[in-house]
Amino acid sequence: MPQPTTKLRALRAALQSPPAPLEATAQTELLHGQVQQAHPGGGEPRRGGVPVYVMLPLDTVGPGGQVLRARALAASLVALRSAGVEGVMVDVWWGVVERDGPGRYDWEGYAELVRMVEHAGLRLQMVMSFHQCGGNVGDSCNIPLPPWVLEEVSANPDIVYTDRSGRRNPEYISLGCDTLPVLRGRTPVQVYSDYMRSFRDRFSGYLGTVIAEVQVGLGPCGELRYPSYPEADGTWRFPGIGEFQCYDKYMRASLRSAAVAAGRENWGTGGPHDAGEYKQFPEETGFFRREGTWSTEYGHFFLKWYSGMLLDHGDRVLAAAAGIFRGTGATLSAKVAGIHWHYRTRSHAAELTAGYYNTRRHDGYLPIARMLARHGAVLNFTCMEMKDEQQPGHAGCSPELLVQQVRAAARTARVELAGENALERYDEQAFEQVASTAASAGLSAFTYLRMNRNLFDGDNWRRFVAFVKTMADGGERTALPRCDTGHSDLYVGFLDAAKERRAPEAEAAAAL
Repeated sequence: MPQPTTKLRALRAALQSPPAPLEATAQTELLHGQVQQAHPGGGEPRRGGVPVYVMLPLDTVGPGGQVLRARALAASLVALRSAGVEGVMVDVWWGVVERDGPGRYDWEGYAELVRMVEHAGLRLQMVMSFHQCGGNVGDSCNIPLPPWVLEEVSANPDIVYTDRSGRRNPEYISLGCDTLPVLRGRTPVQVYSDYMRSFRDRFSGYLGTVIAEVQVGLGPCGELRYPSYPEADGTWRFPGIGEFQCYDKYMRASLRSAAVAAGRENWGTGGPHDAGEYKQFPEETGFFRREGTWSTEYGHFFLKWYSGMLLDHGDRVLAAAAGIFRGTGATLSAKVAGIHWHYRTRSHAAELTAGYYNTRRHDGYLPIARMLARHGAVLNFTCMEMKDEQQPGHAGCSPELLVQQVRAAARTARVELAGENALERYDEQAFEQVASTAASAGLSAFTYLRMNRNLFDGDNWRRFVAFVKTMADGGERTALPRCDTGHSDLYVGFLDAAKERRAPEAEAAAAL
């Protein structure tokens, strides 16, 4: 196997002595490994470092509720475990589980998956995915919201997000109706709560052990944001500023109410008229240009309301989740999007349309971090693999400064920070960037996007294994899982010709 670079070896040393954790509960320490704990699947206790998880394919459990490509999945899990990976992440799709009608939950495919993961000696991050799959970066399949929910959308289109031109987005139920009984007599928050409660009851024997973490979906792509940059049908294209999503009747009613309360009723007639269109740049609009409307009294009013609605939504759903999963031993988390384009401008236009009131004069991430801290939830942030120098100059990108800002917000709010890569990357630069961020930020975990045939391909796999060892255990060889009853040498990247046996990564790649 090729040896890691000098930089990676240096980063390993840093990761072996991670920063002291914040005031975490015993539960958090157990799940995120800053102290020595036994791995639930067997093997040696982890000795510091950052545990690495790997996202499973989006359709691991397919639209019909069955585990797809089970043989390939089993081989892949063995390969990941032999690499020293801590566990895997899977979307628990609302559109799959509750597809047969309100309150009719089918957990059987996920139950089979949990048993497979347990048998492989891994752990699970399970995402309560209340959004549709399809229409965004990386979406490789189509899993819509439950059919009965789509029937309600057809009858009342205002329950989904709407832009200024009236375009409806069926990715996620509009937060404007969070507390209204628009889903067969239940509010969206009640529906999400009932779903999570059923999940807790079905998997109570695994929560806190095999199921290490429950990530609560809070918007499109599972992220706490508005669907301001949809790629479906070419609506948006990078690095466009996106559009505000506040034109369904419920969001309009809230805006009117806020304007009246502020004594400026005329501000409540609709969103900004000069905010431009999805694919435009900030300087092409009156609202987002250097000294545009965003910096006026009206701009502050609107952005405070728009971002406040998003914060309230996260607060409501996470409050419900915290009550449901309290005492189970599972960590709660929520994902925040890494919207790094136009970060170097004054207005940070793309962040504003997504609901993050983050400008040159206003910190949009500290309020989010504090909200998550109130519920004991980990802040999961994306774009950890990106470097400024790799971005197109015309887009005003700065993923590195954005990550630094979010890291500072997490520290101030005393909330754990975890990370993901935003794009599929297998190169040394990406892995080194993640490892560097993990060492400086004290990440509690990192989830790699995504498990597929490319991951197990030759050089990609060898680089990934070196990265996992750098992050998780300082490069020492990982103990075999209990399921390896044949005492075979499953060390990743190593194939002893004398044994004439395929390494697990080869088995996985062949099966996928």
